[in-house]
Amino acid sequence: MPSTTVGVRRRPAVLLAATAAAVAFGVAGCGSSDSPSTAAPNPSETASMSAAAGVVTVRDPWVKAADKGMTAAFGTLVNDGDTDVTVVSGATDVSPMELHEMTMKDGKMVMQQKQGGIVVKAHSSTTLQPGGEHLMLMDITRPVKAGDELTFTLTFADGKTQTFTAVAKPFTGAQETYAPGHAPMPGGSATPGMSMSPAS
Repeated sequence: MPSTTVGVRRRPAVLLAATAAAVAFGVAGCGSSDSPSTAAPNPSETASMSAAAGVVTVRDPWVKAADKGMTAAFGTLVNDGDTDVTVVSGATDVSPMELHEMTMKDGKMVMQQKQGGIVVKAHSSTTLQPGGEHLMLMDITRPVKAGDELTFTLTFADGKTQTFTAVAKPFTGAQETYAPGHAPMPGGSATPGMSMSPAS
């Protein structure tokens, strides 16, 4: 009789231990299946990585069509990030490139290299336009015809780069010429919307 009682009492104890082990195993299993999803980046991290990869958004990029000499590329650089970014150089396979600006000197509008690069403030935009800051193609190796697509690479102060494509458009403007040596432009004025034509 005592032995039977002990046997009956042992059985529930064994069942209880087995149940506890199964529960512990199930919890451990859930933990391991959750770990891969925990390691994956959340949507906000992914969005910030995508933004960082692009540095800026380039809106409405275009290039002035030209047969020879110099021409320029324009557009709007939009910075949706939390810190200012600075474009320090640009490149294209059509010609050497410089970052340029237009400024008044001795009462004349002149073109010169942009010292310190082109800054795009956080949560803001910078417009590259005729008569203002622009990407200067110094000496094109082939004609840039209307409709041509040119690829540009921007390099930023932190070493990041970004590539974009711009379409060439005919644009006569006020017929000023970007002369070599950054000389004053014939017929130049302080008009912000002043345009250009290719050097002849």
